[in-house]
Amino acid sequence: MDGNDIKSGGKCPVMHGSLTTTAATVMDWWPKSLNLDILHQHDTKSNPLKGFDYREAVKTLDVPALKADLHALMTDSQDWWPADWGHYGGLMIRLAWHSAGTYRLADGRGGGGTGTIRFAPLNSWPDNANLDKARRLLWPIKKKYGNQISWADLIILSGTIAYESMGLKTYGFSFGREDVWHPEKDIYWGAEKEWLAPSDTRYDDVQNPATMENPLAAVQMGLIYVNPEGVNGQPDPALTALHVRETFARMAMDDEETAALTAGGHTVGKTHGNGDAGALQAAPEGADITEGGLGWMNNTSRGVGRNTVTSGIEGAWTTHPTKWDNGYFDLLFGYEWELKKSPAGANQWMPVNIREEDMPVDVEDPSIRVMPIMTDADMAMKVDPIYRAICERFAGDHAYFSDVFARAWFKLTHRDLGPRTRYIGPEAPQEDLIWQDPVPAGTTGYDVAAVKAAIAASGLSVSDMVTTAWDSARTYRGSDMRGGANGARIRLAPQKDWEGNEPARLAHVLSVLEPIAAAHGASLADVIVLAGSCGVEQAAHAAGFDVTVPFAPGRGDATAEQTDAASFDVLEPVADGFRNWQKKDYVVSPEELMLDRAQLMGLTAAEMTCLVGGMRVIGTNHGGTAHGVFTDRVGALTTDFFVHLTDMAWKWIPAGSNLYHITDRATGAVKFTATRADLVFGSNSMLRAYAEVYAQDDNAEKFVRDFVAAWVKVMNADRFDLA
Repeated sequence: MDGNDIKSGGKCPVMHGSLTTTAATVMDWWPKSLNLDILHQHDTKSNPLKGFDYREAVKTLDVPALKADLHALMTDSQDWWPADWGHYGGLMIRLAWHSAGTYRLADGRGGGGTGTIRFAPLNSWPDNANLDKARRLLWPIKKKYGNQISWADLIILSGTIAYESMGLKTYGFSFGREDVWHPEKDIYWGAEKEWLAPSDTRYDDVQNPATMENPLAAVQMGLIYVNPEGVNGQPDPALTALHVRETFARMAMDDEETAALTAGGHTVGKTHGNGDAGALQAAPEGADITEGGLGWMNNTSRGVGRNTVTSGIEGAWTTHPTKWDNGYFDLLFGYEWELKKSPAGANQWMPVNIREEDMPVDVEDPSIRVMPIMTDADMAMKVDPIYRAICERFAGDHAYFSDVFARAWFKLTHRDLGPRTRYIGPEAPQEDLIWQDPVPAGTTGYDVAAVKAAIAASGLSVSDMVTTAWDSARTYRGSDMRGGANGARIRLAPQKDWEGNEPARLAHVLSVLEPIAAAHGASLADVIVLAGSCGVEQAAHAAGFDVTVPFAPGRGDATAEQTDAASFDVLEPVADGFRNWQKKDYVVSPEELMLDRAQLMGLTAAEMTCLVGGMRVIGTNHGGTAHGVFTDRVGALTTDFFVHLTDMAWKWIPAGSNLYHITDRATGAVKFTATRADLVFGSNSMLRAYAEVYAQDDNAEKFVRDFVAAWVKVMNADRFDLA
């Protein structure tokens, strides 16, 4: 009998199991191989709503009805997961907070803008325990409104409505977050292989929070911010304060916003640790199929209500945990606090000699009074002199505290949604906020042809025109929709002085383009992009192809007053493989840095390949280096880069740190020089496949047209008005 016959008990003839755990992947076999997956994620094959325009659909939503349903939900308890004090507000706030709170300023990744908390690893982070229950409670509402409301919007809105239902006057809300349909593979959450590994693994010196590995913001794997028990679980409010400050700064918050969010987040709701954490079953991603996608279930006891275990810390922070008031400050400053253990064994702070009337009631029985608690992060607000001064001001002015918190909450939940022009809905605020990177409206009534003629007659080289437009636009990152050519911030601090922008060359080009913009009534932002278009057209003409690069006027010029210079520091490129430059040698390879830049700009692997090859032959390398300029016709948009890259007449010889000589196999003569950012297009199997397409004799025109399309995509990436 065949050994694979199912009846014989042989091997199953169907591939099954998790390929990442039972079979080696390409990256397992060849860990140094360049993984292009992040450029291929979120394609149409994973999207069950292919062709659906959510941002248009949400405009038809009955917002008052949805809000009414959410308000009703807050106090509409369900037996399978009862609400604390009959109000789901604390749970929904935590869901929204932990969805948005993964945002980090360094690369703009994370945040609640895509609903990715639905998927691993976020859905199973230790810090997100029991938030799966919150989303299940929202399901009837999602089911009712269907495609008119995304999970991403609903999750954030639920937290905002929760605050409203508890008495806070919120700052506003915008719809427009589009769901993704699988985890975002481009986000690096840390190198640890275990949850809650000691913080030391991501710090050079855990006593100095600034030494945390970039671009990370949370102190441990699986946490949103800091460990509530203290650094590495060891209580020390003074040290915790330093970590809170660094963590929130990396999430784009200043000290006042940080204090407001800490106090406001802990004004309502409670922590859960009234039981044995060891009795909890696996997180959602590892739970048994019979749990229906839920995790952290307690199948040995009741495990809900007053017996719930989440963080392990047990108790509420205020006397009235379902009411927006100043109770947090009343207790924090009104009592001395001592270190105790929760029933689950977690470190927590409890008040000394508290009056019975200041104690919150039990979540299920209002006749029982229970002890309030503070975490180490709360004690940091009292111990740290800067935070204490801010909190004392809040304590003395509830209206001021409420306003600061409402604005900070709005920022927390909207930071990655992009500029105000993308806001949708009747409650979207009209005020321009500096963190939104406001750009004034541009003009469209000028004579584009006349401006192009003036640029062509200016004496600027093709390289100067293309390079300046590229440098202006390459700052765009789709992670939080910041940067880009709109606003012409390349002429302002800090961008005008970035090494990657070649300040002297940039100043010369701007001195030529600024008078042209002024003379024709166009924005400088438009003229910079239009100059790049002229350069591309001239390069294509030099290669024998007459093309017109599509151009849409309407960009505005931001002022210095509209620019938070410090927040733009994180957008400074430390490397740009498209211009064959990096500031210094890094642990990360040049090709990986290039891949990261391409992903942030929203490019596919094919578009990245096309742009690099074209920019090399146009002659846009930083500092005018010849690395990767595989052509004798610099300035012409030819396929020479790909032709020579794939030609077996050449041999690649290492010649220094990230430097290679391209030599004639027959004579040994050096013909070209190159970097890893060049040679990867010939060595990586997938990138070589793209390179071979453009190296073919019949694809010279295709290359030019593909280059133009990719170029326009980069130039218009931040033109949300064109969508």
